[in-house]
Amino acid sequence: QVQLVESGGGLVQAGGSLRLSCAASGRISSTYAMAWFRQAPGKEREFVGSISWSGAGTYYADSVKGRFTVSRDNAKSTVYLQMNSLKPEDTAVSYCAAGPLRSGFWAAKYDYWGQGTQVTVSS
Repeated sequence: QVQLVESGGGLVQAGGSLRLSCAASGRISSTYAMAWFRQAPGKEREFVGSISWSGAGTYYADSVKGRFTVSRDNAKSTVYLQMNSLKPEDTAVSYCAAGPLRSGFWAAKYDYWGQGTQVTVSS
């Protein structure tokens, strides 16, 4: 009985910033990581970044390193994706997901998914 709900998407200008939130409810394993994926029209779902519920480790796709930051609150019920220096190619529906540690960028490894929030970056 796990639910993930994303929010915070919108339209921003290239070079701007946006912060996404993912609220989690239900029982999620303490060993699970939370991750962000994104999917553009006609494209495969792509890993963006992740953070462990049990540790401070974070991981990022090469395409967003130095621009995006994944974080969580102290209650571990919400994770965030801070996106800076946005580019038009970042335009996609962003999803949060929960899965075992080291699921990495393989979407099929994740057990739970939110419904997504649209991020649009204009030129």
